Amino acid sequence: MKVLLVGSGGREHALAWKLAQSPGLSALHAAPGNPGIAALGDCHPVRADDAEGLLALSGSLDIDLVVVGPEAPLVAGIADALRHAGIAVFGPGHAAAAIEGSKTFAKDVMRVAGVPTASTMAIARPPCVVKVDGLAAGKGVVVCRTRAELDAGLASLASLPGPIVIEELLEGPEVSLFAICDGRDAAALAPARDYKRVSDADEGPNTGGMGAVAPVSALGDAEVETLLDIVHRPVLAELARRGAPFVGLLYAGLMLTEDGPRVLEFNCRFGDPETQSVLPLVEDDLLELLAAAAAGDLGNRWIRRGPGSAVTVVLAAADYPADTDRGSPIEGVEAAAATGALVFHAGTALHGRTLVTNGGRILDVTGVGADAATARAAAYAAAAEIDWPGMRYRGDIALDVV
Repeated sequence: MKVLLVGSGGREHALAWKLAQSPGLSALHAAPGNPGIAALGDCHPVRADDAEGLLALSGSLDIDLVVVGPEAPLVAGIADALRHAGIAVFGPGHAAAAIEGSKTFAKDVMRVAGVPTASTMAIARPPCVVKVDGLAAGKGVVVCRTRAELDAGLASLASLPGPIVIEELLEGPEVSLFAICDGRDAAALAPARDYKRVSDADEGPNTGGMGAVAPVSALGDAEVETLLDIVHRPVLAELARRGAPFVGLLYAGLMLTEDGPRVLEFNCRFGDPETQSVLPLVEDDLLELLAAAAAGDLGNRWIRRGPGSAVTVVLAAADYPADTDRGSPIEGVEAAAATGALVFHAGTALHGRTLVTNGGRILDVTGVGADAATARAAAYAAAAEIDWPGMRYRGDIALDVV
């Protein structure tokens, strides 16, 4: 099977790494890809949001399956354009991707489907959570426990497009639960936890994610299946009823409150950096799973998960999330990989033969071990091998679960 992977970040590198292990893969292509993905397949200079370019590329390469990584092209309808041309796609169409593209739409779907979620507040008053209604690259949410935090949060989100949604502040551990969906049913991957704040002890502004751990020990197989029944399957049924079947990865961000699970948000794609911790634990053939979902029939599958844990540490630019780093030479990637850890490229480029920075989140280092403590130690030992001027990362990823 010839696969075209759309995207260029650490999530897409992790997907490419896992897809490359499939015996059913005959060729792996990426648009636009990155230097890490280029070691696994052929990269093409086509933007992830260039529908015409992706259509032409898919046709010229005789692609059998397109896997779309980022949310923005999905919300814009890239999967619809490809499907209309007869190309199989893992990723929802525009109407279904609105589950992430509009929090107002998602709230309405959950209300009709009876899915528990945070209540919307008519007036902004602390404690609360303020969110941008549309896409914000993981940075459109501010937790406000005081009036000062609320005023600052509203000011920080004012520059982002779209209206603001105010929700009650829920308390409890957060969990990311990914489910591969075929439009009717869902099969879950290992539950994960991500760390959104830029600094240790959850200080500083929200980011796209500074690290992740999987699985979450509080959720066994039975609890995960119950969550699918409470959260994912009712949403799938409601979207199908509206004529917008969801085919792709439905990601529920959950808060495990004292009153039970509550949905914080839905995303229409693999999370980043949780994917980098979840995929190393998948024992099944990922390509086979994604192709079955794209064909509309998962066949009542249960995704096998290997023992152990995975921890991912994000290596970021000095001023991330406020600014990026471009052109700084990166040292130590080969030494980090030699420790046995996985190093996924998130924001890198090649200048000649020199690997350089090219973004805010630059590399994702994943350690895998018998338990979270072992995986954490492996990730940090590998991260210590890598360096560029101003490199930063959190020192407490997964410390709360070991």
